[in-house]
Amino acid sequence: MARELFDTPWIKLEVIGDADTLQPDVFGLVEAARILSEDGFEVFPYTTEDLVVADRLVEAGCRVLMPWGAPIGSARGLNSVYGLQALRAHFPDIPLVVDAGLGVPSHAAAAMELGYDAVLLNTAVAEAGDPVAMARAFALAVEAGRAGLLAQPLEPRDMAVPSTPVIGKAVLGG
Repeated sequence: MARELFDTPWIKLEVIGDADTLQPDVFGLVEAARILSEDGFEVFPYTTEDLVVADRLVEAGCRVLMPWGAPIGSARGLNSVYGLQALRAHFPDIPLVVDAGLGVPSHAAAAMELGYDAVLLNTAVAEAGDPVAMARAFALAVEAGRAGLLAQPLEPRDMAVPSTPVIGKAVLGG
């Protein structure tokens, strides 16, 4: 129906495995992605941040991956920053979109700072007190997060590093 109504081969695929968490059924997801890809669709799968599942989805023909940040509608942000970072590192040339779980604009900025290509929003905007203002805030956060990534921020350090030189400074002592 997507091809006929919207004249596009793009299709977002969600195969839900758990009614409480709305966690994807990754086994059914890979199989459905394979079938749809073979039928000529460009499949955008809602998945977890699991590297093995992501590999299987790419093998099934997916050229975009959409891992959750957190369960759909939970507004919890990025539950597994490590997993999302690993996914980005493992798939440097695949577009990655954080799909689900974002609640505030800073969550979107954090996803973009990890090198993600986009975020997909619904609940955070649709259920906000002022949806228009929230959508604008998210747009600004996405822009800021991407700009922050491109600015090549400092990597976290284990030890303090002075931000001003201490050589040539007067030392008081007795």
